[in-house]
Order: sequence, then structure tokens, then C-alpha cells
Amino acid sequence: MYMLIAIAVTVLVIALAWRGIGAGASGDESSQTPTVRPARPRSRTVAPDDDPEFLREIDRKLRGGEDKS
Repeated sequence: MYMLIAIAVTVLVIALAWRGIGAGASGDESSQTPTVRPARPRSRTVAPDDDPEFLREIDRKLRGGEDKS
């Protein structure tokens, strides 16, 4: 009995996988519309050592300028 259930589950998994893999490869291409993702705006992450304000603050602390703490 367990062997029959194992075979049935295996056949079901193979059939679903086959259908899933074959869905994008074949079929009527006119009915399928390609998915187009909108372009994301590119943001540039600035590291602390590239930030001019951070560098000025470090320079001010090293030279003995204003003490804000």
C-alpha cells in the first residue's frame, strides 16, 4: 500500500514539475506577455570616509577646533 502511495506522489511531483518547467518554454507566444519591471532609481550609498561633512568634522576634531561634545 505504501509503495502505491509513493509511486502516486512521485508521478504527481514529476507531472507538476514538468508542467512548471514547460510553461515558460512552449505555448502560444501571442497570449503570453513578457513581464517588464519598472526601472528602480539608483541611489548611491556614501560611506563615512567619502562624506565631505564627516571629513570636515574629523579634521576639525584633529586640529583642535570646536568641541561639540
